[in-house]
Amino acid sequence: MLFCDLLRVTVLLVAGVATVLGAVAVVIANRDGDATALLVGAAWWLGAAAIGLWLGRSGRAAEAMGRVLAGARTATSLPPESPAWIAFLRLWPIGAFALIVGGAGWVWPQVAAIGAGYTIAVALAWRGRERAVAAIEERDGVRFYVEPSSALEPVRLVRTPGLYRDRAPSVKPPPPPPARAG
Repeated sequence: MLFCDLLRVTVLLVAGVATVLGAVAVVIANRDGDATALLVGAAWWLGAAAIGLWLGRSGRAAEAMGRVLAGARTATSLPPESPAWIAFLRLWPIGAFALIVGGAGWVWPQVAAIGAGYTIAVALAWRGRERAVAAIEERDGVRFYVEPSSALEPVRLVRTPGLYRDRAPSVKPPPPPPARAG
């Protein structure tokens, strides 16, 4: 699985979890008539959005990806596992978090509101990482693939040649030599 694709799926999944947890918090707090939980939750979501935007600045995204990309091993072949299996191995904790926090949110809406704020911050903080990796791939003419491993371990990458596939050479060829008279 391409590392850019994994990062994109991660951000979309976390943002989806934030939406579901926020909806659970609002529905249950409204059902219980708990205006305090809604107000505190809304304040936390705004604060979490500000934190996520601050942590997701482009410079920080590139810095966060630098160590992972530098540790990629070079290979000429791709991992044999399917991208769906690799995504499942890496992202199952997000689903577990959603189920646990969402389940607790049906009893205590504050739990779902706090979980929604946390996932808002994470989604916004990670939103620029895919672009940072794509920029490095384009600059260096390589592709980064995720090796299958547990989500409880650091991500391991494989670096393969990308053959400068979708862009024209950035250097223009030299002009032809002037014609000689005579």
